[in-house]
Amino acid sequence: MLKGKNILLGISGSIAAYKIPLLVRLLKKEGANVQVVMTESARDFVTPLTLSTLSDNPALTQPFDSVDGSWNSHVDLGIWADLMIMAPVSANTLAKMANGIADNLLVTTYLSAKCPVFFAPAMDLDMYKHPTTKKNVEILMSYGNFVIEPTQGELASGLCGAGRMEEPENILRVIEEYLSNNKPLSGKKAVISAGPTYELIDPVRFIGNFSSGYMGKCIAEELAEQGADVCLVMGPSHLKSEHPKVNQINVVSSAEMFDQCTKAFHNSDIGVMSAAVADYRPIETAENKIKKKTDILKIDLVKTQDILAELGSMKRSDQFLVGFALETENEVENAKGKLQRKNLDFIVLNSLNDKGAGFRHKTNKISIIDKKLERTSFDLKSKEEVAKDIVKKIIDDL
Repeated sequence: MLKGKNILLGISGSIAAYKIPLLVRLLKKEGANVQVVMTESARDFVTPLTLSTLSDNPALTQPFDSVDGSWNSHVDLGIWADLMIMAPVSANTLAKMANGIADNLLVTTYLSAKCPVFFAPAMDLDMYKHPTTKKNVEILMSYGNFVIEPTQGELASGLCGAGRMEEPENILRVIEEYLSNNKPLSGKKAVISAGPTYELIDPVRFIGNFSSGYMGKCIAEELAEQGADVCLVMGPSHLKSEHPKVNQINVVSSAEMFDQCTKAFHNSDIGVMSAAVADYRPIETAENKIKKKTDILKIDLVKTQDILAELGSMKRSDQFLVGFALETENEVENAKGKLQRKNLDFIVLNSLNDKGAGFRHKTNKISIIDKKLERTSFDLKSKEEVAKDIVKKIIDDL
C-alpha cells in the first residue's frame, strides 16, 4: 500500500523523537520513499546521521546546505510528497503550524505541502490540556489536517496522563487505513481477464497464442493500487500476482475463462477483458495423442463463447466494461466496430504493426477509443505505465 509513496516525515523537539527511527524503518519496510525534515531542537533528541542512514536520504534541518550552499527547497518537498507525517509535534511547533509562523525549514515545508498531513502531538500533560493547545489542534483540523491523538501514559516529567506520542506501529496503521479508505476505487470490485487460452487438440497439443498475461496482470495490480478488490482470471501463464487485493484464478480453456468471468462480473463494478481468448476450439478432443500417420491432418473447429459480448449483453447501467482489440489491419475501424457491438464503455486498441507493442514485450503502445468514438493515442511505454493510463481513464469516466 505504501510501496513507491513519497512520505515527508517532520520531527520537532520532543523526547518522543527517539521513537522516530523505528517509524522510518517501518515506512521503508513497506516500500515508501522517506524524506526527513527536522527542527534544530529535534537534533538534541535524535541525530540526523541516524535518520539519514535509515531513510537513505539526508535529514534536512536548514534551507541551505552549509557545505555546498545548495538550497533545500520547501516548495519542491511540498510538491514531491504524497503524504506528510509530523511526529512528534511539540507545543511550540503545533502553534507555529496553526498560525503560519514559518521561521524554520520544517514549518515552511508544512505550509508548502499539497498532500494530506497527519500530526502526532507529544508534550506534557498540562501543556496538552492547555486551551491554547486545544485551540491550535482544532485550527489544524479545520484546515483538513489529521490528528493522531496522543495516548495516556507515563510522561518525561514523571506525570501520567495524555500527551504521550502514539507508538510508531500505530501511526503506520493509521496511515495505511487512511490510504486504503481514500483511494478513488475504494469499495469497488473489478474482474480482469488476462493471458492466452489453450484449446486442447489432444492430451499434448493445443490451439493457443503468444500472450503472457503481463498486460492484464499490470492492469489488475493498478486497479488494486487504486483501492479496488480485484478478481484476476488468468489463462495459462507463469505469472502470479502477489498483490494482497488481487485474487488470481487460473484457468486453461476459453470455456473455463467464460465461466469465471461471467460469474465474477455479476458482482463487479468494473470489467476489463484483456485476455487473448481463442476464437475457435476443436469440436472434439482426442483422448490419446494423435499419431503422425497421414500427410494432411484436418481438425474441425467451432467458435468459442464470446466472453466480451456476453458481459456486454448482461452489463447493468452501474457497471463499467472495457475491452481490448489487438489488430493487424483496418485497426481503428475494427476497434470501433467491436466497441459498439459489444456494448463497451471504451476499448483499448493496440497493433502488432507497432514496434515494441503486443505479445512478448514489456512495453505497449495503445490508443483508447471511447463511446463517442473519440480516440486518444499514447506513446510507447512500459506495460506498468500503460496500465496506469488505462486505469486513470476508468477512474475519470466513473
